Amino acid sequence: MDQKVVTALDMDLSPYRVFSERQWSRLRADTPMTLSAQEVSQLQGLNAPMSIEQVETIYLPMSRLLAHYAEATVALHKATQKFLGTRDGKTPFIIGVAGSVSVGKSTTSRVLRELLARWPASPKVDLVTTDGFLYPNAVLEAEGLMSKKGFPESFDRPRLLKFLSDIKADKRHVRAPVYSHFYYDVMPGHTVVVDKPDILIVEGLNVLQTRELPKDGRAVPFVSDFFDFSVYMDADEDLLLRWYVDRFMRLRETAFRDPGSYFHKYSRITDTEALETANRIWREINLVNLRENILPTRPRADLILTKNASHRISKVALRRV
Repeated sequence: MDQKVVTALDMDLSPYRVFSERQWSRLRADTPMTLSAQEVSQLQGLNAPMSIEQVETIYLPMSRLLAHYAEATVALHKATQKFLGTRDGKTPFIIGVAGSVSVGKSTTSRVLRELLARWPASPKVDLVTTDGFLYPNAVLEAEGLMSKKGFPESFDRPRLLKFLSDIKADKRHVRAPVYSHFYYDVMPGHTVVVDKPDILIVEGLNVLQTRELPKDGRAVPFVSDFFDFSVYMDADEDLLLRWYVDRFMRLRETAFRDPGSYFHKYSRITDTEALETANRIWREINLVNLRENILPTRPRADLILTKNASHRISKVALRRV
């Protein structure tokens, strides 16, 4: 078959509507800007710049879209309760944010949290990262999984599923473990309490991950089963590598210099050795995880945000309803 015909078929069969930044920005409508330039600056990550212009062109339309989704989801739950004759109370709206290391998931999640919390109804919005659900280093070392940290098998999946199940059930004072990037480990005895949020944002590498389905049709819950909406942060591999290396080199001049840091040893090597180390870690760990586990989940997202070389979101793909 002619390649042009195949390409046309692929486009016609795509489950997404694709927008340029300009096209997407028009969908903001009358959504008010509720963040100042200073607040946006405080929300950006170490190596994930965020401009107030991008908040206006990308994130305000997202906020408007999510408002519609949340409203429709609430109406659906009420309709189900009416059908069942139950009164179970509210069901929190959960948003998943997935993507590679260094793509800027954390910055996007923080900006979304602030925008959503400033809706007219002032909903209670919480943010949890799945890093806290990694197995402790001692467990990973005992199982020979330290080189697979961040891979699906390195997470305490049952604990994460129980956490999300309790949130969906609108339980009080649900606790999530806390991870320290400084110590590169889960912090024993440290938890964050999530108490009946209206909206919960769950950010992590593999939150859209599925496992092989059982042939006998048994129910196998996935983390994404608890999501009402999902976002995938996307960028070309060469850009992700560049951003990872840049962040690694900047951390050598800041957090890594503290003797208490797990990565303190990297502050004492030469720049050449540090570049080689960062490239090796990316190639042997992060790139493998991206290709094998993270990127294959991209088609499962409701919204895909694609970044260009300047960390600017230049393309938005929204799943067709």
